[in-house]
Amino acid sequence: MPIAFVHSTNPAEALLTPEPIRLPRLPIPDLHSTLQKYVQSLIPFLRDQEIREGVPFEAAIRERFKWAAELEGGIGSDCQKRLIELDKQSPRNWLDDNFWIKKAYHEWRAPLIVNSNWWLAFYNDDTVPRHVVDGQEAQGLSGITFWQVRRAAWMVYRVLDFKDKLEQQEIYPLTTRTGLWFRNTVEQMFYTCRIPQHNCDALSPQPTHTHPNARKIVLMIDDHIYAIEVYRPDGSLVNPSEIEHRMLEAVRDFDERARSGERVVPVGILTADERDIWASNFEHLRSLSLNNARILETIQQSIFAVSLDAHTLGQSSGATGTPAEVNKHLHNIRSSIDGRNRWFDKAITLIVESNTRAGAMGEHSPCDALVPSIVMEYAIVQPIDDNTFIPMQDVARARSSSVDRVDGWERLDFDVDARMRIACQGALGRAKAIIADSDDAVYWFNDFGSDWIKNEARLSPDAFVQMALQLAWYKTRGEFTAVYETVLTRLFDRGRTETIRSYTEDSRAWILSMMGISASVKRRHELLRRAIQTHTKLTREAAAGRGIDRHLLGLRLMLLSGERASLFDDSLFARSQTWKLSTSGLSAGHLFRGTGFGAPCSDGYGINYLIAPDMVKFCVESKFSCPLTSTVHFHTAVAESMLDMQALCTEVALFPSHL
Repeated sequence: MPIAFVHSTNPAEALLTPEPIRLPRLPIPDLHSTLQKYVQSLIPFLRDQEIREGVPFEAAIRERFKWAAELEGGIGSDCQKRLIELDKQSPRNWLDDNFWIKKAYHEWRAPLIVNSNWWLAFYNDDTVPRHVVDGQEAQGLSGITFWQVRRAAWMVYRVLDFKDKLEQQEIYPLTTRTGLWFRNTVEQMFYTCRIPQHNCDALSPQPTHTHPNARKIVLMIDDHIYAIEVYRPDGSLVNPSEIEHRMLEAVRDFDERARSGERVVPVGILTADERDIWASNFEHLRSLSLNNARILETIQQSIFAVSLDAHTLGQSSGATGTPAEVNKHLHNIRSSIDGRNRWFDKAITLIVESNTRAGAMGEHSPCDALVPSIVMEYAIVQPIDDNTFIPMQDVARARSSSVDRVDGWERLDFDVDARMRIACQGALGRAKAIIADSDDAVYWFNDFGSDWIKNEARLSPDAFVQMALQLAWYKTRGEFTAVYETVLTRLFDRGRTETIRSYTEDSRAWILSMMGISASVKRRHELLRRAIQTHTKLTREAAAGRGIDRHLLGLRLMLLSGERASLFDDSLFARSQTWKLSTSGLSAGHLFRGTGFGAPCSDGYGINYLIAPDMVKFCVESKFSCPLTSTVHFHTAVAESMLDMQALCTEVALFPSHL
């Protein structure tokens, strides 16, 4: 079943609530508690250091506790007071109002493609004829099929319908805490674009609802850019058939230009470049003409983007539904063939291939991927309603008729010079290199899912999967690493995320027991349960605003020039935050074929997983250039680890008295 949407029983009554619910402010954790938890999180690293480097554990841990005490009694206390004062001056949230987006995203200069943007591949729409899905559709214009446009139009309508229902409080009403947090978060994903700037990017200011650009989406077709009006001047949503008609007009315009031999400079590829390079090119592009400045503003202020690809990546490589075909689908959503026909700065882009395969890709800084995934589930849970469109045969007949031309769309053609042409060529080459190095694939583990983990093993599904990932890492690398897991702080106003430090003393002890021969089955099971209990405790603390990594970030940023702290200068401080296993759970993923995000470390993995009742989808990205990583080999190790854990739990359940 897809995610259930929270409906208000009486939207009008919700609007008249005299005392609206308010979310509490994100707390600043207690300084002593954070420092003690932090030192405790170093224990597995120090245990390993003792074995590998001969550094005595007891002496090393005492030294860290001493540094923590010095920090707490000295400059750390001043930093805590400064952070509290900053919180008092912050409108909503000491973290999000001041430095989270900047430090986590906008100061990062790496290209967004693969490295930062998330991607999500949808299941096919069952109403689309089979021959279309199989790539045998001939009806279309210059590689863009009519069914492709129809599915795109339907998804656009459904996303906008969700947005309107949310604003009208028909779903996620403001009378619930979930509704309040969700609405505040969703507001960040529409009408938003990342703006390249030197050293640190920014988010574009959102237009007023009456601004003409707030009625538009941006449509990209083979690097041609169009604006499509999806709301009328009175604010009412255009119906699906009319959205399709307007998109078809843009497709027809593209077809006429393509047939005449016209080729546009692929300006969108500049958004795939290193951020400071793009910032320089952005300034030059905007300065070339008032027309360019207007187009950039339209793209930034539009509701979201849509890309129609005149291809289906990997169509001939295998039948629909094979692992190879699914992975090719993921690759196209992630980056397209070569990074073209995308505007990577846009917060949300719907992507539809010629055979109607579809997905979404987004810029990460406005909101975290769970939020758009909920919107996308709403968009695709209902298949195309044929009753809202004219028969497909009539679309084909009418495509060449000038009588049926409509308004509500426009070309967005940039003025370019020689510098821009050269810049696009350079950006294209760099994007191709990033794509070629991305070892990205999904593995559908079908042996069991959350039902077995909860009902038979009686364990937390998320913690179970986290342990499997750590065991798989050790199997493939023979060492331990810091593990990052995302948890939402949605209990709080403008809450974003906190880190769960999943690698713990207990997870380390359990993994060593699994890799050795001396521990009994009973002992291994006891250690597994303890590791999962510890992970669950850390998850609850982080979700409740009592995590440590955001607080540590805030404390370090409160240091004045010349102020130092031994605890922060310690090499383990950086090592314990070098997330070679960067992980995040999304949802059950009933409507998603796969998802993903890039590995933050060149010798690590970026892992997004979807735990369904009867399966788990492991979506893994690493780098081909690293000899230490292999997505396929890691998939194999994860599957082995999951089955090892099932066998362990099953043996304990079946033969408790014999162990």
